[in-house]
Amino acid sequence: MVDTLVKATGYELKGRMAEVCTCQTFCPCVAGLDPDNRVCEFSWVFHFDAGTITGIEVSDLNLGIVGRLDGSVVNGTVRAAVFVDDRSTDAQHEAMLAAFTGALGGPLADLASLIGEVVTVQRVAIEYDITKGSGRFRTGDIVKGELRAYTNPSGDVTTIRDFALTPLGHVAYAAAPVGFELNGADIGFDFKPNSATQFEFHHIVA
Repeated sequence: MVDTLVKATGYELKGRMAEVCTCQTFCPCVAGLDPDNRVCEFSWVFHFDAGTITGIEVSDLNLGIVGRLDGSVVNGTVRAAVFVDDRSTDAQHEAMLAAFTGALGGPLADLASLIGEVVTVQRVAIEYDITKGSGRFRTGDIVKGELRAYTNPSGDVTTIRDFALTPLGHVAYAAAPVGFELNGADIGFDFKPNSATQFEFHHIVA
């Protein structure tokens, strides 16, 4: 199936991604810096506000990753569990995996190049309701979290732009994880986050 997708046209994905991780404050990877103590344990959820992959519509679907990065964001190694929205059809499921495993190139291939081991790929119910750094998400029974954006004294949300880690997006909202539950010990993940970031992305690969 992936071989067929590779021969198709690429992808255009516009959406939002929420991250919670064990780094102490903000995301050092955003600036191209090593994570705290050269280890980052994290949960990501991507929500596609609009998008197609190899001509297959994936708007309003989600994809989650729980992982651990050892070493640098440039050349480290990630151990990951991947969770695909259970509302996806077989074609949508395969298309999202093709994009996020790097088979279709582009910025998602840059992310995929870090992954050294995928411990599981599962279809689960994924919920995403996060805008400008605040809101909630759930990835099956594995992860549930709530983010609250940082703001300035006038109430404007703290944003980061023109950062190094472009595969995650072009605008980032700095946030705090005000609620988090992880039930991943059976697949080798067990951590408590210290920081959170929400990204906006728009990736086009012909």
